[in-house]
Amino acid sequence: MTERVDQLVNGGIKIIQSDEVFSFSLDAVLLADFAQVKKTDQVVDLCAGNGAVGLFLGQKTKETITMIELQEKLAEMAHRSVRLNHLENQINVLPIDLADAPEFLGTDFADAVTCNPPYFVDQPQSTKNPNPYYAIARHELKTNLAAVLTTSARLLKTNGHFYMVHRPERLDEIMTKCAAARLAIKRLQFVYPKADREANMVLVDAIKDGRPNGVRILPPIVAYTEQDEYTPQVKTILHGDDLTK
Repeated sequence: MTERVDQLVNGGIKIIQSDEVFSFSLDAVLLADFAQVKKTDQVVDLCAGNGAVGLFLGQKTKETITMIELQEKLAEMAHRSVRLNHLENQINVLPIDLADAPEFLGTDFADAVTCNPPYFVDQPQSTKNPNPYYAIARHELKTNLAAVLTTSARLLKTNGHFYMVHRPERLDEIMTKCAAARLAIKRLQFVYPKADREANMVLVDAIKDGRPNGVRILPPIVAYTEQDEYTPQVKTILHGDDLTK
């Protein structure tokens, strides 16, 4: 398997990647930037992949970050990236099913939970990537939205924050299932591939046992210019200016 080491931002974070197994995308960068993690927050990152979100968040908090990743190869890559950045004393990687995380870590454990979950429902007729690593990352083959939300609520302390990136076409389901899991949505931010296109991502911030209503819709993020270059807004995020706040 061919691997490479990419630098995430100008903060110096490096990550081990492989196109044959998994490489992080813009959604991971945007989720880490969106998450309002404080320096004293203990964080759990579900569906961690090769560790991009957790490594980003290491620049925001001084407390422990626990990455949960079911696929052992991806978890092993994430662990090696943690060592590459000398963050072994802060970031842990658990190669377990996310549903088992509360048993490993305890309930009411985290101040913040982040998740970049599989976006697509496992429909028998749906076309899936022939690469099993990508298929599991993109389709709900090993977990689903309800499990992600229920597990996150169990992990979170009261008034803890849940941050997720997902697809706008599932927003009604997200809102319904967040409410069922005692997660009150407080902020939404839509991401558009270009200014004249429909949104293809939504960033969600919810509070465990938060008061209902009071949802804020943040200004949109537009990813690319008409020349297929990152917009100044996204370039700022990628350069890490906002990740060190």
